[in-house]
Amino acid sequence: MRLSRYFLPVLKETPADAQIVSHRLMLRAGMIKQMSAGIYAWLPLGFKMLRKIENIVHEEQIRAGHIPVLMPTLQSAELWRESGRYDGYGEEMLRMQDRHGRDMLFSPTAEEMFTDTFRSYVKSYKDLPLTIYQIQWKFRDEIRPRFGVMRGREFLMKDGYNFDLTKEDALHAYNRHLVSYLRTYERMGLQAIPMRAESGPIGGDNTHEFLVLAETGESGVFYDSEITDLKFGDRAVDYDDVEQCQGVLEEFTSRYARTDDTHDQAVFEAQVPDERRREARGIEVGQIFYFGTKYSEPMGATVTDAEGNKVPVHMGSHGIGVSRLLGALIEANHDENGIIWPEGVTPFHVGIVNLKQGDAAADGACEDLYKALEARGLEPLYDDRNERAGGKFATMDLIGLPWRITVGPRGLKNGVVELTSRRTGESEELTPELAVARVAEIYAGL
Repeated sequence: MRLSRYFLPVLKETPADAQIVSHRLMLRAGMIKQMSAGIYAWLPLGFKMLRKIENIVHEEQIRAGHIPVLMPTLQSAELWRESGRYDGYGEEMLRMQDRHGRDMLFSPTAEEMFTDTFRSYVKSYKDLPLTIYQIQWKFRDEIRPRFGVMRGREFLMKDGYNFDLTKEDALHAYNRHLVSYLRTYERMGLQAIPMRAESGPIGGDNTHEFLVLAETGESGVFYDSEITDLKFGDRAVDYDDVEQCQGVLEEFTSRYARTDDTHDQAVFEAQVPDERRREARGIEVGQIFYFGTKYSEPMGATVTDAEGNKVPVHMGSHGIGVSRLLGALIEANHDENGIIWPEGVTPFHVGIVNLKQGDAAADGACEDLYKALEARGLEPLYDDRNERAGGKFATMDLIGLPWRITVGPRGLKNGVVELTSRRTGESEELTPELAVARVAEIYAGL
């Protein structure tokens, strides 16, 4: 993409109402525009990042054997009355009526719709296990929406639902989701720590939430420092292997890690040596639940078992805040100049800065670099604007591309360009061909 043809409305000044880093930088980098309280338009750079995150989530869900669907954003209130949640959900639910006076609501979550879909088509235990999921917009009417996409009213969310014959099968689905989430977050360059949590209005007696450590996190976190040494890495996990998934769950959840909602100081001190005790802030980016027959019993989601008996299925739900992840990524990856995207999830792989637009040698070298990078399957962002060099560097630092290739007449006289890491600030002079090869090598293993 050539920056002269891209819509990137960056701001030089920080908006006064932006309270946290991710909100400030997303507005300044031209990623979002607030349309009303807690509701944002996603501009090209923000939308591109949203799709990058969404694609990773899809890939890891499908890898784990889960099947994508898409449900409507508007739901009938009758389903919620069936489950018993309509009156008790609270004012966060946006209620409305259609022209015929039928009660409707804008989806805050989708347990009822998925349960209704399941009961309409699945009748036998032979069709189990089944896990279906969607990535869809949700709406919760927060009383005080703030912190940009971190606490908005409208948000993009992956929500998945497993249907199993027995509790044991459903707990394996729970473990499988935990494993898939660990891999998902790590691919994005995030370390999300699974922590025992409260189930809240969704219900259930078994739940973990995933938190990314960040100074601006909304939750207090108490944990054993050994957790931060754990890496999912490139381990090959068979998601159908019960013992393997259980083993990974135990590895990542056996050490103390709690939010302030469930923290027990006495247990913390008894289980964790003093030198390993840590207190921090964390951002929730996902949660998984096992809730048994909470929805299947009242809504009649049953199957016939091997003995011919009708039994309610055991269920769980599993969410990832896709739009929220964008804010969490920035909170965990930034400096005073702007965003620093991890290589695993970046809107463009590398930026090209032309120090002297209009110079024949510089223009030609940039064009050659642009084409060579595209030929390697990479997406470069070429700043071909007729702007001063300082402004181009500031834009690149603000939007946070992991790597930058700087091209100028002086370097070209020596046959080199400059390759710079956004994260470390370190630069090296390379021939244009070697710079392309180096960038391709960096992304080859991702």
